[in-house]
Amino acid sequence: MTTTAAMQSTATPRATVKEWTGLAVLALPCILYSMDLTVLNLAVPKLTADLGPSAVELLWIVDIYGFVLAGALLSMGVLGDRVGRRRLLMIGAAAFGLASIAAAFSTTVWMLIAARALLGLAAATLAPSTLSLVTNMFRDPAQRTFAIGVWIASFSSGAAIGPVLGGVVLEYYWWGAVFLLNVPIMVLLLAVGPWLLPEAREADAPWPDFVSAALSIVAVLSLVYGIKLFAHSGPSLAVGAALVVGVLVAALFVRRQKRLADPLIDLALFRRPAFSTALTVNIFGFFIAFGSFLLIAQYLQLALGLSPLEAGLWSAPSGITFVVGALLTPLMTRLVAPQRLVALALTVAAGGFLMLGIGDDPDLARVVAGYVIFSFGLAPVFTLTTDLIVSAAPPERAGSAAGIAETSTELGGALGIALLGSLASALYRLDLKSSIQGVVSDTALAEAGEALGRVSSLAAELPTAQGAALVAAAQSAFGNGFQMAALASAAIALGTAAATFLVIGRQSTPGGGPFDAPIASR
Repeated sequence: MTTTAAMQSTATPRATVKEWTGLAVLALPCILYSMDLTVLNLAVPKLTADLGPSAVELLWIVDIYGFVLAGALLSMGVLGDRVGRRRLLMIGAAAFGLASIAAAFSTTVWMLIAARALLGLAAATLAPSTLSLVTNMFRDPAQRTFAIGVWIASFSSGAAIGPVLGGVVLEYYWWGAVFLLNVPIMVLLLAVGPWLLPEAREADAPWPDFVSAALSIVAVLSLVYGIKLFAHSGPSLAVGAALVVGVLVAALFVRRQKRLADPLIDLALFRRPAFSTALTVNIFGFFIAFGSFLLIAQYLQLALGLSPLEAGLWSAPSGITFVVGALLTPLMTRLVAPQRLVALALTVAAGGFLMLGIGDDPDLARVVAGYVIFSFGLAPVFTLTTDLIVSAAPPERAGSAAGIAETSTELGGALGIALLGSLASALYRLDLKSSIQGVVSDTALAEAGEALGRVSSLAAELPTAQGAALVAAAQSAFGNGFQMAALASAAIALGTAAATFLVIGRQSTPGGGPFDAPIASR
């Protein structure tokens, strides 16, 4: 027993104070990612009033960041293996700070969309670097799972801090100021990163295949654009063309991966049921999480009438709960087998979504309670699925594995924003039209249907009775759309829980992984 333990200790050295200090440094960009998302959610009403984007343009502003990030992650993960993960992290930090300044001072809708796209490209250099450095710094399985829990928790910390800071900023400054919150964090990372983070690179690692990278970006953007356009305007030639292009380019991407000696994605990994199911669970988990974050931020302000600061403060409990859930995951896996914990946690999350979706329009207390419950349920899901994905690859391909994990995260989140946001918007327009048509002019109805954020200013231009009726109908219509999106999220969570239990629960992962056995037994 002693000899075996000694051999395991030699094979998997435990982290020292230096690695744990480095983990604290790596938490900085992770906090930034979620801060950037949550503060933008709060800025949507002011942004809409200032720049006047259409409903489709508003969705592009919110989710182009995630789509470009998802498309570029695989290439940047492989590039980090080649040029050095710390070096790529520093380059990305500088680029992210500059792109944030460009976004802050955007004067048109398309200038902001372009700046957000550049932010996504810069973030694609940061995301896989942080996760691959974590997996290189923490080789012991139990320590790695805890470190990944801290990594996940740092995102949640940003989600908790972001609404509060964003609310304060939006209380006194213009909407673009929320992007300037990114700059000091990037400056701090550039200052301390070279001193506290180890360099990790593989001299024999291949250069990324940029043709594959371009194909992945085109496929993602084409598919999502087609889906969003269909949700907004129904079937059309443009919708069909976008979807066909997306499917064909995706097929070309997969075909190219099969023929390359060093593909962006090792397709053999997807033949492992535990790996592919964990990836799918991660995508669906972030789908319902990110889509709900955006809708809740808008519901708190536009339907319940809270200020940006008040909405931020009432969003903070969910972020804190997420941190607690992620940090408690290693302890929970000592009590419940990991695959059962994932299924149970998804069921808990479904309960939170049901609380939001059932009954009359939810009041503030019900929104906060549902938000906290589904956040606590999703925290262990993200920790364990990320652990499995990155531990499936050898250390020399850590960047590539991190790219796959982050791609599933960002793609799931971006699709959640697009599809759940489009669902809520479509239902909002239909409900508003059926309830207020004939009370206000068709022009006012069409303008109000573009976005709830325009209703207050539009109502002020109408006679008092018509304005009050329009505001009441719009808030009710948005509440109905919000609740249907919450019910859809609950159904997805329950379906994913069943798939997790049936598929992962019956499989073992060759070579070990978080779904094989509780952490305490490793």
